[in-house]
Formats: sequence, structure tokens, C-alpha cells
Amino acid sequence: MGTSEPALEFSSFADVYERLLVPSLFRPWAELLVGRMAPKDGDRVLDVACGTGIVARLMKERVGSQGRVVGVDQNPQMLRVAAGVEQGVEWREGNAGSLPVPPDELFDIVTCQQGLQFFPDRAAAVGEMRRVLAPGGRLGIATWSPLNEMPFLLELQRRVEAHVGPVVDVRHGFGDDRALATLLVDAGFNEVQVETLSLPMRFEDWTVYVRLNAAALVGMSAKGRQMGDEERNRTISAIVQESESTVAGHRQGQALTFELRSNLATARG
Repeated sequence: MGTSEPALEFSSFADVYERLLVPSLFRPWAELLVGRMAPKDGDRVLDVACGTGIVARLMKERVGSQGRVVGVDQNPQMLRVAAGVEQGVEWREGNAGSLPVPPDELFDIVTCQQGLQFFPDRAAAVGEMRRVLAPGGRLGIATWSPLNEMPFLLELQRRVEAHVGPVVDVRHGFGDDRALATLLVDAGFNEVQVETLSLPMRFEDWTVYVRLNAAALVGMSAKGRQMGDEERNRTISAIVQESESTVAGHRQGQALTFELRSNLATARG
């Protein structure tokens, strides 16, 4: 049975991220991360690579009027969307490897949800997180598990690779839990623990997720980066159509459900 794709027209990727990916994908994991960090009234919180701010927003609800929440991201479009949703968080533009935090500003909690794998210098980034964490403060970092642990996502990638050749999915580029633990220990963190967790994801329209995922993967391929807009859109649409049989076992009507795995590292300063 064929399917027709919805028109996904937004002013920027940041709008797509906030409206389509945050509710179904990033918010459940943010709730888990915030729960693990157990923020309390008056806590000072820094969220690194905050995106459109879902972790920071949830933290703001927990720390009360006496607390402070700062979100840092290098993408001004993400910060624009974040500021449009929540004015009670201080949004700062900056790089994780050199955080826009002066030496005399410290935080009780530092988090980074699904950002570490993208940083070109992970050691520098966690070193900066250690620098701005108050003594005894709490760190929480989440990175997606390796792709080979999630057969459904791996099969979707193979659908893409049939069109564009090999893809290295950087979203899953730092899924080794032992390497994550070693990175934090080497940075001087204490009480380092890493657990691998699984949560059910649900998208009300399967074509939305498959299209966004295909667009991301095509953009990570050498062939995809050379495509013009028309060829790229045509290729992505073909991938969505061909993926219908792959998603069949994960559908409930038009909705898509699947398990997603992530490492969650916690530590103290």
C-alpha cells in the first residue's frame, strides 16, 4: 500500500527540531536525564549543547525562582527558538570546547544531552564541564548507543545507503560506554557511572520520522552532500516510500513505535 508524505515546511531546521523531534524523541530522554540529576530549589544548572532547550526548560521547572538555568549552544537558530519558548532561562551562544562561562561562575548541575558525540574535541569539552562544575556538583551526559544495537534503525540506514552509498551516522558516533566512562575519569570526575537505557519512541505519523531520519543520513553521505535540492528531495522521498515494508512491524495504524537506546553517564565534581 502506498503512502503520501506530509509537507514539512518550516522556517529553519531549529523549528523542525523543536516541533517534530523534541516532543516525540528528545523530551522523554530529557525527562529521564533531569530525573537522574534530581535538581532542587535553588540549584544552578548549565546545559551544554542545549539545542532548543528541552533539558533546560525541564530543569527550570524544578529549580524554582531561586535557581538559575543557563543553556549554551553554538547554533544561533537553536537559541532563537529556545528563547521564543522559554524566557526564564539564560541562553548563551558558545562552543563546548571553550564555554562562555567566566572563572568565578560555577554550577551545581551540568548536563549534555546528545551533544558530546558531535564535538570535535571531546576531551576539551568534558574538561570545560569539569571546570564550571562546583565541588561536589553533579554531571549528566547522554549519548546514543551504537547503531548495531538497534536493528530497526540499522535497517533504515541500509535503505538510505542503497541510494547514496556508505553513511557514517555521527549521531551514534560515541556509543561505547567504556570509552565514555574513561573520558570522564581522565577529566577528573569522581563517582563515574554509565548505564545503558532503552525507551519506547512514538511518532504519530511514521513518514515524518522516516523522512527526517533519511534527510539526516543523506546529508552525512558523500554523495548526498553533492546533491542539489531537487535531487536530494527526490531521493529522500524514494527512501521513504521504500521504507514502508521496514516500518511495517513497528506501526500501530499510521503511528510508528520503536525502542531507542542511550548511554547515560553520571559523575560528581
